[in-house]
Amino acid sequence: MSSITKRVTFIAKEGSEAKMKELLSAMVIPSKAEDGCIFYDIFQYENNPRKFMAVESWRDETALDGHKASAHYAVYKSSYEPFCEHKYSDELEILG
Repeated sequence: MSSITKRVTFIAKEGSEAKMKELLSAMVIPSKAEDGCIFYDIFQYENNPRKFMAVESWRDETALDGHKASAHYAVYKSSYEPFCEHKYSDELEILG
């Protein structure tokens, strides 16, 4: 069985750090409550407060797809772009 771990980095636009943190933080509790969520949290870099990292692990592709179909994901997806200068991600498949 394999799990999926994603690391998504966001660089907030200058002056949008608080709004970016609010939007990303709003994802934590509902995501952790989803079936198949192993880990989900948001981190803000101390040395660069415009930089955030979301780290999430899902039981499998089905659980990740369910997350992407959730209402809270739709709100995030439709809201973050005006506050985000850059976004990039890494995905790892962990066998275990």
